Amino acid sequence: MANRPHPAATRVFSRSSFPEYQRILAILRTETVGGALLLAATVAALVWANSPLAEGYFALRDVKIGYAPWHLELSLGHWASDGLLALFFFIAGLELKREFVAGELRKPAKAIVPVAAAVGGVALPALIYVVFNLGSGAETLRGWAIPTATDIAFALAVLAVINTHLPAALRTFLLTLAVVDDLIAIGIIAFFYSSGLEPFLLLAAAVPFALFAFLVQKRIRSWYLLLPLAAATWALVHASGIHATVAGVLLGFAVPVAASGKKGEPAAGLAESFEHRLRPLSAGFAVPVFAFFSAGVAIGGTEGLGAALGDPVALGIVFALVAGKTMGVFGTTFLITKTTRARLDDGLAWIDVAGLAMLAGVGFTVSLLIAELGFGPASPHDDHAKLAILAGSLTAAVLAAVVLKSRNRHYRRVATEEQRDDDGDGVPDVFTRT
Repeated sequence: MANRPHPAATRVFSRSSFPEYQRILAILRTETVGGALLLAATVAALVWANSPLAEGYFALRDVKIGYAPWHLELSLGHWASDGLLALFFFIAGLELKREFVAGELRKPAKAIVPVAAAVGGVALPALIYVVFNLGSGAETLRGWAIPTATDIAFALAVLAVINTHLPAALRTFLLTLAVVDDLIAIGIIAFFYSSGLEPFLLLAAAVPFALFAFLVQKRIRSWYLLLPLAAATWALVHASGIHATVAGVLLGFAVPVAASGKKGEPAAGLAESFEHRLRPLSAGFAVPVFAFFSAGVAIGGTEGLGAALGDPVALGIVFALVAGKTMGVFGTTFLITKTTRARLDDGLAWIDVAGLAMLAGVGFTVSLLIAELGFGPASPHDDHAKLAILAGSLTAAVLAAVVLKSRNRHYRRVATEEQRDDDGDGVPDVFTRT
């Protein structure tokens, strides 16, 4: 019997197709601008909350508007976390579905590494947090999921600040890792941070949701039809006891990825069209406004800072973000390559993976949300958790910047190669070869 050839090894962090490369660059440009606005909103909130005018900040955050009989009389802070973040999670739902249907996650051989890395980057930080808080009571353990999230906008803002020319393969991996991370976070919020379930209202939410799904499957784009149905779904899910951001994800999942193929239908599917239109609104408005209302913590001077540093909640979050995320993402990726036929793509080294794993420790938007869900807004543990999220994310960002900046000369060479088009066909030669 003739010897069968061994299957080729799967390359980890390999380049995607040129159209996918262009799509990811467009997403990353939007998220980078959003990340800058996110940082600005965070700094503004912290400065105001610790200034002589701090009472004005907290009074603004706690102003209530809405209609109480529909469970919608909420403070501005709650509108930001429950309402505006639903748009953020709607975009996450669109991106998740696209990745699994037409993106990097549709091929099991390519999906296994970012999926496993995301799982490792969630499990180990959660475990580290629990170890720090085992002897502190059940209340502190409610924060176990806080350090599990990666904030892609914040991470990209870091890359922009240090001006690194991260290769396309690493950018793709970072985005895919963040997408899977969002999926896990959505499941955590739905199953562990929802309370007081009202089954009747949840069933009622299925009616506008089904109508929304029916219309988008028919490729109907009329906002005056879709927006009221989406708002009704959100409101009923919110009133049911399930966190309202879950409604955003489910609505995103309902949108078809593939184009219908009918005459006059644009080449892009409905999911890509919605994402293109709504991502700037999410990254440039919804997330920064949420950060402004959520990140404002009164530190209380050296005494308050000392109390925060002595809280196991804060210590667990910082160590989980800085060490847990790095070891979880890097360790899982290393393990996969050593136990399967996967290997690093040519031109990349393990130090690149380490830098990317450190960058994954930049957790912000979803971490702030889970802190509020776990401890309640403005509670001592919530304030300490938010300070720890800022401190841990900043530390992870600085460490990642040092590692990635040290490789910037190599990244420049790769970036130059990814732009060369000697045959003038409009597609860089490296993508033609792959």
